[in-house]
Amino acid sequence: MAFTYKQKFNKKYGFEPSQPHSLADISRITGYKKSGLDTIFSKGVGAYKTNPQSVRKGIRSPEAWAYGRTYSAVMGGKAAKIDAKHLIRAP
Repeated sequence: MAFTYKQKFNKKYGFEPSQPHSLADISRITGYKKSGLDTIFSKGVGAYKTNPQSVRKGIRSPEAWAYGRTYSAVMGGKAAKIDAKHLIRAP
């Protein structure tokens, strides 16, 4: 079974596999600036709306797609390369 980046995040940081987190939570846990995560999230919403054929069938909302992109970015997935300039460590 393939794990989602959300599940990998939750395993790494000691949460239940399906536990959701807000962008503020992800920022606090990982040390990345929330403003950068907000940008990545917004890009995910935009991608959902402008390129719907790329969205997997199980995804039901732009926010779900955007959270997937955010978790991918902070966990070193494909989005980490694409959104590297937005992954800024908080001081």
